[in-house]
Amino acid sequence: MKHQAKSIRPFIGARDFEISRKFYRDLGFEEVTLGENLSVFKSGEMAFYLQNAYVKDWVDNTMIFMEVDDVDRVYHELLELDLVSKYENVRLTSIRHESWGSECFLHDPSGILWHFGAFY
Repeated sequence: MKHQAKSIRPFIGARDFEISRKFYRDLGFEEVTLGENLSVFKSGEMAFYLQNAYVKDWVDNTMIFMEVDDVDRVYHELLELDLVSKYENVRLTSIRHESWGSECFLHDPSGILWHFGAFY
């Protein structure tokens, strides 16, 4: 099978859809509402769908890796956004340097774990 993919857009859930929508707008994503229970959030050519659906085991095991050009800059921008104090359950973990690259972590209000990373 030869892939001619233009994008991959994961679907993620939200414990509280309205809070998650606000969180992702504050994080810098552009929201396009697709319906009462579904939005697409875009950053450049990349995007993901946020749906008004919550299954604890699914959301608790969802991780998204977003490759960035500069983890240090992204981490400091995340600190400046102060999302941890604005949203319940949001956690920001400092940068880890691994043999493959470096990354920092952000848990969204529902518990979805975002990896912001760069490869060496």
